[in-house]
Amino acid sequence: MESRRGHELHLAGITQRFGDYVAVRDIDLKIGAGELVALLGPSGCGKSTLLRIISGFMPQTEGKVFFDGEAVDHLPPNKRGVGIVFQNYALFPHMTIRQNIAYGLEVQRVPAARLKTRVDEMLDLVHMGEFAERYPRQLSGGQQQRIALARCLAVDPKILLLDEPFGALDKNLRLDMQIEVKRLQREYGITTVLVTHDQEEALSMADRVAVMSRGRIEQIASPTDIYDRPETLFVNQFVGSTNVLPGIAGEMAGAGQQVTLACGERIALAEGSRLATGAQVQVSIRPEHLTLQTAPLDNAITGVIKAVMPLGPQVLYDIAVGDGTDIKVSVPRKRGDEFLLSGTRIFAAPVPPAGYRAFPV
Repeated sequence: MESRRGHELHLAGITQRFGDYVAVRDIDLKIGAGELVALLGPSGCGKSTLLRIISGFMPQTEGKVFFDGEAVDHLPPNKRGVGIVFQNYALFPHMTIRQNIAYGLEVQRVPAARLKTRVDEMLDLVHMGEFAERYPRQLSGGQQQRIALARCLAVDPKILLLDEPFGALDKNLRLDMQIEVKRLQREYGITTVLVTHDQEEALSMADRVAVMSRGRIEQIASPTDIYDRPETLFVNQFVGSTNVLPGIAGEMAGAGQQVTLACGERIALAEGSRLATGAQVQVSIRPEHLTLQTAPLDNAITGVIKAVMPLGPQVLYDIAVGDGTDIKVSVPRKRGDEFLLSGTRIFAAPVPPAGYRAFPV
């Protein structure tokens, strides 16, 4: 099937209030044609509210929704050209798979010959042709998810909305379906908004990730930038695992700014850091961005190993530093390597080009 050009989506100054409670506040988000953007955040951060506003199921308090530069706020859901795939699939249990996929086309009064051709195209697209005459109850969760997606794509929506679509699947099937949906999204070329609280899902599937907290977008960037260059302490702690140590910002020294940690160590931040001298900060570095040695290292934090946890290809060390705070260090496990032992005094330092990052408190 030839790729279709997606449609641009623009949320301009969207605010949604429920009485005194503000669910989303002043959201401005532009999504390019054919792009997949994930709205990532904890429960209650406003991501599902945004999805309902885009689809037309909820009128926003302020702001406008544009498709390809045209406002759609006056249009009801069935006129906006939006397709939605829910976590529970929402298939009609009394209809066959073919009938489920055909439903939206029948509502649009597509001629019978074209309808059959279109349904066959969708069945081929999701590799479910042999199941066309079965009922939803006869399919696995992953197969039902494919049919829900096919039914959605059959009517050629302008925007595809995925609302926690993999939450009901077990871990292995979830990964398979994430790969499948990513393939279909790319093949079909449809602009897609994915709502999820699963950071791995967002980072693996999206072209860009919008991390939300308390009704606001904290940062929107590529998955790599979100993980490697978080702009706020919330993004830094919500996405991935990280070590956080309190400290006081010091003077600039060479290429990096100095910080005195609460544990007594003095470390240098990554290049480009600019914090007010004397400011209270939270210093962060991810477990996999540290290396361990028993000999002193430059820019290192000193500690004692409390626990050793082999995790397949990685070994996780839990380390107590000077003030009793724990940090974690994850290092690759090589066949035949001996682990460092609990009670060993060690030095943990950043692996270039990684470095310590600090956020004002």
